[in-house]
Amino acid sequence: MPISNGEATVYELVVVADADLLRDRAQELGLPIKLRRVQHSDPVQPNSAGQISVLHCPTATPAVAGQLNTANAKYVLETLRIAAQGCMNDQFFAMVTAPVNKAVINDAGIPFSGHTEFLEQLTGADKVVMLLTAEKTQTTPALRVALATTHLPVSEVANAITADGLRQVLGILAQSLQTQFGISDPCILVAGLNPHAGESGHLGREEIEIITPVLDELRDQGLNLIGPLPADTLFTPPYLEQADAVLAMYHDQGLPVLKYLGFGRAVNITLGLPIIRTSVDHGTALDLAGTGKADSGSLIAAIRQALEMANHLTNE
Repeated sequence: MPISNGEATVYELVVVADADLLRDRAQELGLPIKLRRVQHSDPVQPNSAGQISVLHCPTATPAVAGQLNTANAKYVLETLRIAAQGCMNDQFFAMVTAPVNKAVINDAGIPFSGHTEFLEQLTGADKVVMLLTAEKTQTTPALRVALATTHLPVSEVANAITADGLRQVLGILAQSLQTQFGISDPCILVAGLNPHAGESGHLGREEIEIITPVLDELRDQGLNLIGPLPADTLFTPPYLEQADAVLAMYHDQGLPVLKYLGFGRAVNITLGLPIIRTSVDHGTALDLAGTGKADSGSLIAAIRQALEMANHLTNE
C-alpha cells in the first residue's frame, strides 16, 4: 500500500518469498542486505537503503541455486496466490512477478500454462490480455505489443481467432491504455493473421471473415483502430510513429520484434485483471542462478511500470 510524505506518494516494496532462502542467497553472494519480516497487518514503511521487506512464505524443501525441484512447485504458486490475494484485498497496490519455470510445475502434476492464465483464473477475470512494453531510449521508440492469443501451439492459433475474442481483447486494451497509461484516445495497430494480411483472401480468409468486420464494428463505436495490416510491414517507423499499441494475433508474431528492440528493459503486463500485475520479459536463466551475474534491468523496469500504473489509477 502507498503512503504520503506530504509531497509524493511513497510505496513500500514487499517481497513474497522464503525469507531464509533470501538470507542464504544474499550471504552466498556477499550482499549486505537487511531483511525485515512483515505481516499484512503491519503499518506501511518506506524501504530504507539496503533493506528488503519480506512476507515470509516457506519452501517445502531447501532450494539449491540453478536446480529445479518439483517439491517446491506448490511454493511458487503459493507466492503468486498470496501476492494476488493481497492486491484484491487492498493490502498491496500492485504485484510484480519474477519468472517461473513452467515445466517443473507441470512435472509436479499441477497444470500450469503461465502467470497470465493462472492469475486470470485466480482473480475470476472474464478475460485477460498480455501486453509487453519496451521503454523509449535515445535510439529506439517506445513500443507496446498486446496479444490476441497467448500460449498456444501455432497449429491452434487460427481456430482461436474469433470475433468475440477480438472484441474482448481490443476493448480491454483500449480501456487499459486510457485508465492505466493515461492515453485519452489510444491508436491501436492491428496485425493480420496471415502473410500479407491474407492477400485479399488468397493466403487465408480470417482477415476478410473475422478481423476486418470486428475492426469496422469497433471503429463505429469510437475506437481508433488501423488494420488489419501485414505484420512484416506493421513494425516499421511510418506505422509505429502514429500508434500507442499494436495487437498481434499470436505470441511469436509480435514478441520477437519487441524483445529485439527492448530485451532486458521490457515489461510484461496483464490487462483485464482487477489488480495491477507486471513482470519481467525473460525466463529463469538457471545457468545464472546464484552467480550474481543476472541482469536486473527488466525487473527494475517492471517495478517502475507498476508504480506508474498505480499512480495513474490513484490520480483519476
